[in-house]
Amino acid sequence: MTSERRRVLYEELSNQSRRYMAAYTLFNQAVADRLGLHPTDLQGLSLLTDEPAPITVKQIADMTGLTTGSATRLVDRLERGGYVTRVPDTHDRRRVLVTPVPERVARVTAVWDDLGEGWQSMLDEHTDTELEVIIEHLRKAQQLSHIQIERLRAGDQSDASDPTGP
Repeated sequence: MTSERRRVLYEELSNQSRRYMAAYTLFNQAVADRLGLHPTDLQGLSLLTDEPAPITVKQIADMTGLTTGSATRLVDRLERGGYVTRVPDTHDRRRVLVTPVPERVARVTAVWDDLGEGWQSMLDEHTDTELEVIIEHLRKAQQLSHIQIERLRAGDQSDASDPTGP
């Protein structure tokens, strides 16, 4: 591939990435609005329900990049909304675990299921090999995003202005 062709592809990729991230942010806001949640709370709940077992507020903070204080407030809001409960850790009485409430999570799942048919149709257009490439890209983008978040929060701005970043 020529360097000019590659430059054009990188430019288009950058443009489409920004548009995708903006569209997803607005989509997330619309879903959160439908459920009466803050977008951060919706994503926190999404990450929490992806875990195989209940987790601590500290683990939620680590997972989301929030401070422990912000993660505590997130859990407080989800608990007030009935989406999670706090339960004592039976193995360590000093710890409290955050547990999703299945009946309330079902409400969120119902909204996703209602919207999922369109996403499924789009994905059905791809071959298995293409889906594997998309999955790998998303996995790597997620990992890089976490690294960049840590750098930004640590005050390292060296690559923060890179327009092709995640």
